[in-house]
Amino acid sequence: MMKDIQQVYQDLLQPSDALVADVAKLDGDIIILGAGGKMGPALARLTKQAMDKAGVNKKIIAVSRFSEVGLQSALNKEGIETISADLLEDEQLQSLPDVKNVLYLAGTKFGTTGKESFTWAMNSYLPGRVAEKYKHSNIVVFSTGNVYPLTPVVMGGAAETYPPEPLGEYAQSCLGRERIFQYTSSKYNTPILIYRLNYANDVTYGVLLEIAKSVKESKPINLKMGNVNVIWQGDANEVAIRSLLHCTVPSKILNVTGPEILSVQWIAEEFGKLFGKEPCFINEEQPTALLSNAAECSHLFGYPKTPVKKIIELLAEWLNQGGKTINKETHFQERTGKY
Repeated sequence: MMKDIQQVYQDLLQPSDALVADVAKLDGDIIILGAGGKMGPALARLTKQAMDKAGVNKKIIAVSRFSEVGLQSALNKEGIETISADLLEDEQLQSLPDVKNVLYLAGTKFGTTGKESFTWAMNSYLPGRVAEKYKHSNIVVFSTGNVYPLTPVVMGGAAETYPPEPLGEYAQSCLGRERIFQYTSSKYNTPILIYRLNYANDVTYGVLLEIAKSVKESKPINLKMGNVNVIWQGDANEVAIRSLLHCTVPSKILNVTGPEILSVQWIAEEFGKLFGKEPCFINEEQPTALLSNAAECSHLFGYPKTPVKKIIELLAEWLNQGGKTINKETHFQERTGKY
């Protein structure tokens, strides 16, 4: 049975026709900075698959410290060039090849409380060094919807024009990253797209998985953050690659998430039906939540190809069959900015 669910999962990671068409239009190679995190390896693989389907012979270079054993060699075997580097070490950063297209994923979130100086170094200082290094490239800068304040649920989420008001040092440092890249864009005419993501979901991590595990294990679910946005990681990665064609001067901001505002209680109840369990809830929904309006994303790239209910069904079966997960919580229920 696990082979079947693995095949369903792999099918959802295949590049769309729209992605294949867009990578064929790209001028130059692609470098992925911070390619060893949650999204990076899948992003590199998706880029390679799309290039192959498009019949395009361009380099895909994945850069990371590669602390996960075996990841670097696995990517190399799949035709992805890799470079092991610590981007905070300037000599290593400057030794990287000049590449026309940059996907910038480097950053830190988990465990930032108590490590504030490192958080600011990664999320605000390093972007300045990278922006100088790649000032003649197109850059898609991964950011986060956490730069927005909690907004009334009835508002429908913060659009890109909504003033940022980050809560806590993690979110503040992420706004710092954006501001540094915006400065570079205006100073050097660097085409940039700031990619504000929340929340990506895979079978191994994400808001939906956290809720699913709580339901399956009969753990109480906190409803204080009563509504969320989610998107399948594969769809989020497609948007990132295709966004290289939408980098502009001055830099463009794009909210990247699913178009729905989802009730946490509804999500839990859907998993409850699949697991045959009654979800347990604590606290009451608040009138505000961390929500993004993704109308512009849907306008540019269409509705995500993987609908929410399909992800929910996949995750339920994944957990039932003992599929692998990683212990990196999203902290989506955090309302005070302490990550």
